[in-house]
Amino acid sequence: MSNENPIVQMRGVSKLFGKVQALDGVDLSIGRGSIIGLAGANGAGKSTLLRHIIGLYLPDRGQCTTFGCDAAKLGPEQLARIGYVHQEGELLDWMKAGQLIRYVSAYYPNWNRQLEEKYVADYEISVDARVGSLSPGQRQKLAILLAIGFEPELLILDEPAAALDPVMRANFLDLLLQFIQDESRTIIISSHILSDIEKVVDHVVIMKQGRILLDSGFDELRERFSRVRVSALSGELPGELPFANVVNCRRSNGEAILTVEDCAAEQLQRQAESAKCRIEIQTLPLEDIYRIVVR
Repeated sequence: MSNENPIVQMRGVSKLFGKVQALDGVDLSIGRGSIIGLAGANGAGKSTLLRHIIGLYLPDRGQCTTFGCDAAKLGPEQLARIGYVHQEGELLDWMKAGQLIRYVSAYYPNWNRQLEEKYVADYEISVDARVGSLSPGQRQKLAILLAIGFEPELLILDEPAAALDPVMRANFLDLLLQFIQDESRTIIISSHILSDIEKVVDHVVIMKQGRILLDSGFDELRERFSRVRVSALSGELPGELPFANVVNCRRSNGEAILTVEDCAAEQLQRQAESAKCRIEIQTLPLEDIYRIVVR
């Protein structure tokens, strides 16, 4: 992802933990006004990448800048523009939820009290309960509120919806879409639930073993891969189908289902006509695209 004035810029970032190469020469540029989906298996380097952005980890090699500042030197001015939700939702367990909200909000003159009150009501946060007694889902809801209450320019979400039920996940995605209406804001969301994040992201980064395999706009990615259902106009399908750039093919009951890459609909239609076949072209869900890329 490129941008003339990126808010996050990584160049050749590498990080080693013992013998484990957590990041391996990562180049990444993130601009304003987008929702970036960060996908990858456990151990792919997603959390390590996110922690470099806020200076929690420092690169062994390469450089990471956030808001034009070396991430190692981020100060209060830059950090006050970043909201961060870690997948483990580490909070002050001895406080009541309401006390913790007031404690955190005191650090931000621009804290949005109206947003807070609506969020507490919509997500049914028990403000009188001690944080340590909250369920994992309630803790995650509280952590999200603390990260968005001051309306940061950069919101980083590391598996934010993992502990939420399907209804709450849907509400959370709606919240992200409302949040990004301000074009000065950017969201980076790491999640295993690809069927959820594909509803909101406009850019996708896929990682494997510390490297970025794919960095693409989501619309371009959906144009790159297609699922094609092929059936004969009469009789049986030919033994060899004339379609190019086939990534995967399954045949059964007189039809074939193909996954193709970089093949325009017009080209597919011409190929189908040459084989006396009819086709139905569908877009691939992000989960299927992810499986193709990581293989």
